[in-house]
Amino acid sequence: MLNLKQEQKLKQKLSPQQIQYIKLLQLNTLDLEQRIKDEMEANPLLEEGLTEEEREEEEGLTEEERLEDEREHELDAETESEVEIDEDEEFDWEDLLNSSEDLYGYKANVDGGGGGEDDDREKPMRATSTIAEDLRDQLTFSNLSEEDELIADQIIGSIDEDGYLRRPIESIIDDVLFNHGTELDEDDVERVLRQIQQLDPIGIAARDLQECLLLQLEHLPEDTTGRGVAMEMLREHYEAFTMKHFGKLAKRLGVSDAELKEAFDLVKQRLDPKPGEGSFTAQENYITPDFTVRWVDGEFVILLNGRNAPKLHISKQYRQMLEELSAEQKKRKKENGQSGATPAADDTPDVAGTGASSAAEPGENSAPGNAPTGGGPPTQGGVDEETRDFLKDKFDSARWFINSINQRRHTMTMVMDAIVQEQEAFFKQGPGNLKPMILEDIAEIIEMDISTVSRVVNGKYVQTEWGVYELKYFFSEGLETESGEEVSNKEVKAILQQIVDDEDKTSPLSDSKLADRLSERGFKIARRTVSKYRKQLSIPVARLRKQIVVEEENGEEEGE
Repeated sequence: MLNLKQEQKLKQKLSPQQIQYIKLLQLNTLDLEQRIKDEMEANPLLEEGLTEEEREEEEGLTEEERLEDEREHELDAETESEVEIDEDEEFDWEDLLNSSEDLYGYKANVDGGGGGEDDDREKPMRATSTIAEDLRDQLTFSNLSEEDELIADQIIGSIDEDGYLRRPIESIIDDVLFNHGTELDEDDVERVLRQIQQLDPIGIAARDLQECLLLQLEHLPEDTTGRGVAMEMLREHYEAFTMKHFGKLAKRLGVSDAELKEAFDLVKQRLDPKPGEGSFTAQENYITPDFTVRWVDGEFVILLNGRNAPKLHISKQYRQMLEELSAEQKKRKKENGQSGATPAADDTPDVAGTGASSAAEPGENSAPGNAPTGGGPPTQGGVDEETRDFLKDKFDSARWFINSINQRRHTMTMVMDAIVQEQEAFFKQGPGNLKPMILEDIAEIIEMDISTVSRVVNGKYVQTEWGVYELKYFFSEGLETESGEEVSNKEVKAILQQIVDDEDKTSPLSDSKLADRLSERGFKIARRTVSKYRKQLSIPVARLRKQIVVEEENGEEEGE
């Protein structure tokens, strides 16, 4: 049985402006710069830089007045929620805001359909050739046969990002047979593989680390110090080499500690364990600080990167066009009201000049092209309905975008100010003075949600007097010392790193001994916690930190 009932529900839903603001908030400086360029390309009403009035006013200011004006502009922008409009201008804001369609704005993206484009947008990358392309270019001078070219292409296509060929020879033979119908044997593939391994970078297409290092050693001059010992060590005693059993290696190779050290130094300093690392991935990351914090005359000065706070405004030309349309619309409404004639069955006012009651008197000031066109759509000031909707929607979009940029700048400044307030000792005195702090602490100070703070912190950097730090660096959990004082776990990690750097390299400290050393300094930390911190700091286990120490007349020389 069908029932018809009325039900009232309260639902919370993000507005298009809020969605746009959230997306902008999580962008870093470079991504925001690209986002603004994209928006300006898509919206002709949006312009960057000073308006004509602001430019003329700035030209007449002195340097001190200009700096003061910039400070006032920063403060005004933080609380600005509307686009700057001349006080004496007339505009039908209600009609503009109540636009029934949003064909070109952001409303169409609220419920999905491409909403993740901003998140997935990649940073601009410079044009570079991949290592696979470089290898193929080098092979053009090798005079390979057609069959060998098929093998070489299959091998190069199988090289991974580190520069290794990890596919079995049998798989390459099967691929060539399946794709080209050419039968091969392992000797053919091995022969072509050896040719590829002679190309630059040396060591490319090796099947394991041992082969990679040996290929590079073979290309070094024969008189290179430590080359002979290193080659024998890698060929005959590779397992002892990886385990750093220095005593066994010296005995088996019949060399002194100094000679063994020379071999280890050669492997460590001259050879590349990953000859293709980074070459297969074209994207490079550059850090552009979003903030600058300085201690000047007894107070902190926090500056937001200029590219984070561009001066955007609505095009004067399009603004005047909209003003003319609005003025003409109001005039027509007034004339229709006086004559008693009302357009029937048309929600959009007829401003085309059709109808006797609304005909403009000769000599009246009107926009160019105001004459009606027979048989065409209703026009207003020479502009058809579709163009009017386009202008209104683009005006909405531009206004929302400018407001979102200003709101983003205000939120980011508030978060950075709160971080400096909480980590004052660090910004004054540098590393070693970081205190425990979590996202919730900042959220409570600025009275915003934790998710907002998280978006601001993610991927943002600050330039300090002690270097460039990611904002995430200032957030850490706390550890209580024996004296009851709470310190950041990042400070404990820094102390752990110092202990490892100062340890006896002939007998590195185990995790248990590292925990004892930390306990001596007042930090009660379990061995498993030390192990976790050590891994986070990319410090190898004690066995792999062992080094050879050779006594000399002028002191000690350490090496691996």
